[in-house]
Parts: sequence; structure tokens; C-alpha cells
Amino acid sequence: MAVKIVRQPKKIALIGAPSSAAAFSAGSEKAPAALRAAGLAEKLQSAGYEVVDYGDCAPRLFADDEEHRRARNLPAIVAGLNDLKTRAELAVKSGALVLVLGGDCAQVIGLLTGARRYYKHVNLLWFDRDADLNTPASTPSGRIDGMVVAHIIGRGAPELVRFWSDAPLVREPDVTLFGLERLDPPEQEFLAKSPIRHIDAANVRSSGVGKAAHDALVQVHADAREFVLHLDTDVIALEDFSAVNVPGSGGMSFDEVRTAFVEFAKHKNLLGLDVAQYNPDKDADGSGAAKLVDLLVEALSARLEALAAPAAEPAASAELSSSETTA
Repeated sequence: MAVKIVRQPKKIALIGAPSSAAAFSAGSEKAPAALRAAGLAEKLQSAGYEVVDYGDCAPRLFADDEEHRRARNLPAIVAGLNDLKTRAELAVKSGALVLVLGGDCAQVIGLLTGARRYYKHVNLLWFDRDADLNTPASTPSGRIDGMVVAHIIGRGAPELVRFWSDAPLVREPDVTLFGLERLDPPEQEFLAKSPIRHIDAANVRSSGVGKAAHDALVQVHADAREFVLHLDTDVIALEDFSAVNVPGSGGMSFDEVRTAFVEFAKHKNLLGLDVAQYNPDKDADGSGAAKLVDLLVEALSARLEALAAPAAEPAASAELSSSETTA
């Protein structure tokens, strides 16, 4: 039986996905607890939201898994996604905006799967400096975090490709990559032939962050269909945010990321978002957690304000009613 979802603009469903099983190093499994301790729920409540906390999934931990070098820790990843999917389904059904605190990037598969339970199509806006389009056949590392988008569009390990019963979870034309900067040669070759849209970090700077964010929303068909937003914190330049698993030179400045993230968060068809790759082990003083919490609260406060704004007045040239024309 079809379920009609009534969206609740003032409600946020909070879910912790403490996993580093897909990651390139340990520590990201501690992110949900660190962000909670930094006052995320309380600050969202102060901003005007009702926050419903669905708790944390069981931790899934980083391991080298030398027995499965092409797809490391796959059983643990799938087990974690099954846990997250159940919570995400309940959260989506409630009509709240779903906020998943990761963890590794693979957790977005659980969020998307929960959304697909009730929505025939869900699009994906991937805010990340990496395309994550490798597969077990092309991977240089065997880490699933470098293959997440590939599995979402139906390429890779059967256990993840078929995690949602009908592959793909999201169609290639319904994926937009934003902030892209690092590509392995097989990813570059695939992307050149794929209908996946992408806006590189260099294009963001050249066209201006506001315009680039608007273009990304157009490319992901945000006005016509619900979408999920994935934020990988390593898209932020190292000098502005260093508590990530895979730091590197380049990246977008924190101000650039904030500007784009706020624009994405304000859109009425945003169904849910996940935040990934923050690593508390690399954030001894907790300043990274505080910065990330402030970013989330600022963006979601802007969303609340945007959704509460009155609808635009009809154009002055609109037809007059019959009573007015005969007056």
C-alpha cells in the first residue's frame, strides 16, 4: 500500500551511523558521538526545530581485511547499512528532514535506501572532492569509501549493488558531483562517458559559489524531485578543516563550502543529508566538531527561514477577476 509522506518542515530526524568500516583509516566511527557532544541537537532545537533522535547504529570498525583486498570489510559494511536502512525508513516516513551523522561515506547508501522505500525516484547531490567511482575491479585501495557512487549507480560488488532490490539506487543522470578535484584515471575515463553531471572545484571558483550552487541544483533536478545531499568534509581545504581521513592540498575554502551548503540545505525538496569523514581522532581540542556543528546549524537555520517565507505575490499583470473587470 502506498504511503503518503507529509513533510514536516520544523522536524529533524537525527541518526548516528558510527562506521569506519569503509574508510581509509580508523576514527570516523567516533564522529556521531563527538557531534552530539558538541551540542548539535540542542543548537538545532534552539534554532526552532523539533529534533527526534533515532539513536546510533551499532559501530562498524575499520580493519585492513587483507583477505578481501578488492572490497575490504564488505560484510561489516552491509550489516551497518541494514541497521541504518531500518532507522532511515522510519525517519523518512515521519516527514522529517533526515540528518545522518557518519561515519564513512558508504552510510549514504542506507539513507538513500530508506528514502527509496517511499519515493520512486530520489536524486543525489554529491558534495565531495572525490568522485568515488572506482569499483572492485579498478580500485587502488580496496576501500569502499572510494567506490560509493559507483555502487549507488549499479556498478561494483553485488552485495552493495543489490542492497536496494532494484539497481541502480540512483540513476546516473540523477547524480550531480559538486566540488570535484581528485580523480583516478579509471574514474576520469568513466566520467567522460557517463551522463553523471559534475561541477569541479575550479569551476565553482571561476563562476562564483552562488551561481555554481544554483547550477548544481538545476542539474540534480531539485525543483522537480526530492534529493539527498552528501557532504564529505574532506572537500574543505586542509588549512580550514584538517580532521578528516584523507586530507590533501587544494579543496574549497570553508567559506565557499558554507555558501554552497547553505544554498543546498534551503531547498524545499531536500529529503535528507549525511555528513561523512570527520575524524575526532584528528581533532584533539574539539574545534573541528564545533566548526562542523556551527555549519550544520547555520545551514539548517537558513532552511527553516526559507521554508517559512511567504509565497511570492502574483504578478501585477495577472488577469483580473470578472467582478473587477466589470467594476
